[in-house]
Amino acid sequence: MNRRIAYLGIACMTVLLSACADMGNIKPQAQRMDANALGGGTVISQAAVNDAAQWPQQQWWHAYGDAQLDALIATALSDSPNLHIAEARVRQAQAYAGMAESATLPNVSASTSMTRQLFSAHDFIPPPEAGNYAWYNRVAVEATYDLDLWGRHRQELAAALDEVKVSSAESQMARLALENNIVRSYVQLSLQFALKDIAEDTLSHREKGLQVMHKRLAAGLATEMDVTQLEAAIPPLHIQIEQYDEAIVVLRNQLAALTGKGPAEGEKITRPTLALDNNAWLRLPAVLPADLIGRRPDVAARRWGVEAAGKQIEAAKAAFYPDINLMAFIGFQGIGFSNFLKGDSAIRGIGPAISLPIFDGGRLRSNLGAHTAAYDIAVESYNGTLIHALESVANTLVVAQSLQQQKNLNDGALVTASKARTLASKGFAAGMTDFLVLLNSEVALLTQEQQRAQITARMLESHAALMLALGGGYQPEPVDANGAKPAVNNMNSNKDKP
Repeated sequence: MNRRIAYLGIACMTVLLSACADMGNIKPQAQRMDANALGGGTVISQAAVNDAAQWPQQQWWHAYGDAQLDALIATALSDSPNLHIAEARVRQAQAYAGMAESATLPNVSASTSMTRQLFSAHDFIPPPEAGNYAWYNRVAVEATYDLDLWGRHRQELAAALDEVKVSSAESQMARLALENNIVRSYVQLSLQFALKDIAEDTLSHREKGLQVMHKRLAAGLATEMDVTQLEAAIPPLHIQIEQYDEAIVVLRNQLAALTGKGPAEGEKITRPTLALDNNAWLRLPAVLPADLIGRRPDVAARRWGVEAAGKQIEAAKAAFYPDINLMAFIGFQGIGFSNFLKGDSAIRGIGPAISLPIFDGGRLRSNLGAHTAAYDIAVESYNGTLIHALESVANTLVVAQSLQQQKNLNDGALVTASKARTLASKGFAAGMTDFLVLLNSEVALLTQEQQRAQITARMLESHAALMLALGGGYQPEPVDANGAKPAVNNMNSNKDKP
């Protein structure tokens, strides 16, 4: 008997499956890139030769040694509206995951109805209610449970959980971008102070030279033209100083806004004191391309997006199969209040509800096609983000290494320009050098000092850019070079460990 029931069940299942809609030949077309296959290029391979080189720490900006910068970033991480938005998106994704989880659990509800109605004299209701008004009452507890034999709801839940990870990684990316923007603005603030110092120093030299020129004019050793040329060089310096003051105020306001504060807080920002001790940060960890998959939050977000899209495909496929729900209810039902809650008015029942997707195959195939296309988009987005990640690391290294060479060249040029200015100043004071020679030497020195300040600022910025390119201390999850997660058995074997 049991064997016959089993055979009957198998036969029924076969009939049900054969009645399902046809999926067609709908398959993903995109493939995820292997980070190692891309290759980092010469500049990355040469920098990633030191196994002792570490990935950035989460508070990477401490390398600048500026307590005010540390305080600004701490305030921003606490008060920035953009970060609050990113955190709210994580909570939103978690709520959606909770909604997806509810579909995998039993649903229990209670309902009651009390209706006074006129019953038909020619229906199944017997006298005395037939043809008269009476109360029809029902109260019941109902339960439904989707067996989810094909895993549709489980896949939708898994996809929703992956979307939570996407939102979490994007939140970390927003945090890193905010930190980087603050550092860059802070470096620019430091540069404007330095350029203002150079302009004020140059102005001081010009004003002293003008005093000397007036004395030479009185002694008949200079002409009005000499005095006029020197006077004409002073107003542009005042304009430059005013421009630097303007930039300083604007950058202070910008930093205040980045930290979630108003301009009044920006007025409290004092002159930066930035410094990087050495160029050790130019070294990269070994096996960079593969590790970068888990170290950058934007790459991690795109990877989790691929995982979520893949699970949505499986959920779309499961929709082609029969949907079987268990339904049960228990309660009381009766006509008239006098009979409503009597024992013989009790009702109860249990049974399956089966739906077969036979004639809506076009809709299901379109749904599967849409999710398959979404998967291809997610994969190509991941590939593009990975390519950009490697490009940003390489470009940042190229810029940083070039800046180091520029600094070395500027060192020699600055020494020569300073020496030339000193000789021209002495010669002019002794009446042996023309004023134009002195003016040209000061312009040359000013140019080199400005280049030194700009190179120093760009080196400070390149450190921030490299920290951004390397993920800024984002905590990775173990993945292989293709972006795959660890095997399930390896994860389960450690789940009870602290």
